[in-house]
Parts: sequence; structure tokens; C-alpha cells
Amino acid sequence: MIITKINGGLGNQFFQYAAGRALAHHHKTELVLDLSDLHKIPLGNTRRIFELDKYPIVARVASAQEELQFRFYHGRVLRRLPFLPRPWFYKRELHFQYDPQFFDVPNNVYLDGYWQSYLYFDKIGDLIRTELKPLIRPGEINQELMDAMRSQNSVALHIRRGDYLTNPKAAVHHGVCSLDYYQKAIERILLQVSNPHFYIFSDDIDWAGANLTISAPVHLVGHNVGDQSFQDLRLISNCKHQIIANSSFSWWGAWLNPNPQKIVIGPKNWFLVKKDTRTLFPPAWLII
Repeated sequence: MIITKINGGLGNQFFQYAAGRALAHHHKTELVLDLSDLHKIPLGNTRRIFELDKYPIVARVASAQEELQFRFYHGRVLRRLPFLPRPWFYKRELHFQYDPQFFDVPNNVYLDGYWQSYLYFDKIGDLIRTELKPLIRPGEINQELMDAMRSQNSVALHIRRGDYLTNPKAAVHHGVCSLDYYQKAIERILLQVSNPHFYIFSDDIDWAGANLTISAPVHLVGHNVGDQSFQDLRLISNCKHQIIANSSFSWWGAWLNPNPQKIVIGPKNWFLVKKDTRTLFPPAWLII
């Protein structure tokens, strides 16, 4: 059994699932999702809900009894007692970059981390792409947009503001991508893509429409709100190219894009704090 702790938004949940799924596939065992962190949000964190149930994932959610066990063994005191007998090995993420010893851990392991690198699941990429296709149909408006995106040289551009501005903890740690970053990315696309059509996604769509300068057709996508935001991720992945924010949400929109000729542009400054992000991006992506 592989157990992975689930927390954060949809993009973080994707990373945690994909890494756990890869390790479970490696050991030919089941994957169990611990949702206990979603039940009790630490002070200062943005409240999140479990969203992987919208996808045909190959995993089960831990029972209430199992969650009690997880909290008991991984509480602040007991997890610092390595000599204490426990039913599984505890694997905590020690740093942001890919851990090359990840697949050396034994079966029956509890994974505690974000695991934000494509290298954790690159070998089963086709499986992950299949399992992260929403079970819920897109609906009429989203289907019309997807049809248009597939017929054009469509470019998804994602701007994340929201809690990156309003939540002090997130603002200090992440920060927002600068307008200069987006304008440079847009210019790269205009140079490399013939007749691009830009689709703008943002949790502050009015700001995006008022501040971006794009000499090409633009469509502002702002109707998928609340628990329908997963529809935006599907739309982003259906565009032929992506300009992403410093957000795991649009990272996944770009990674799930199956276009072999896609151009993906990402921000060099993923965090305001110093972290090694070299293993975050696939080598073909353009980081500026």
C-alpha cells in the first residue's frame, strides 16, 4: 500500500496523486489518499476541497479509522521518534527538487510532500494523462470553446492573482508574475506562432483584460468559477500552446496538452523565496 497526503488546490492534488500513483505502479500495489489535511485547514492557509473525485483516478480514499492512524503516527511528537514501531515507512519531502531516491523507498510507505516535478511520473505519463481526464462533461459553452481552440492556433494564458495577493502567507512565499513577464511571453508567441488566438484565464479576469496588451484576437474566459474551475484546466490543456503562471494549476494545463509541437512558456521566478526549481519544468518548456 502507498499512502499519499492530499492537500492544496487542484494542481497540488494532481502532483501528489501522480507521484503516489507512480510509486504504487512501481510496487504493483494500491494507492490510498489521506484527506485529513483538507478537513482541518491551518490558520493562514487557503481553504481547499478534494477535487480528484472528478477524475477516473486509480486510488481509494482512506477510511476514517485509517485517518486516525495517520494522524496518530504522523503527529508532531511521534513522527520525531524514528524508533517507534509503525505499520508503514514515512517518506517526507525534504526539498523542492526531484528526489532521485524516491523509487528506492519500500512498499507500505506514507508520502508527505508536494512532489512538484514531472520526473516522479514521467515514465507513466500516458497513464496519468488518461486518469486526469474529467469524468464530467464540459457543457455547451466549454465544448464550443474547445472546438474553437482545436481549429485555431490557440494560446492559453493564465494569470493567478487571488490569494497570491490577498493571503499574506501566499503573497510572501509565491508573489504574482509581473506584467513584464506576460508581455515578453506574448511577444515570443507572436514571433513563433502564425495567427495566434489568445484565451485568457484568471481569477481576476477584469484585471487581465484591462492590463494585457495583445495585438491578436483575445477571448477572456471567466465563466467557470468555484467548483467548476477544473473546467478551465481542461480548456487550458486543449489550447495548442500555453503561457503559464507560477501556479501548479496552469502547469498541469500545459503538461496535459498532448500537442507534440506545443510551445509552453513559464516564469523563471516561481517563488519569491529561494528554491531550486530546475526539476519542475520539462526540458522543452521555455522559461523566461
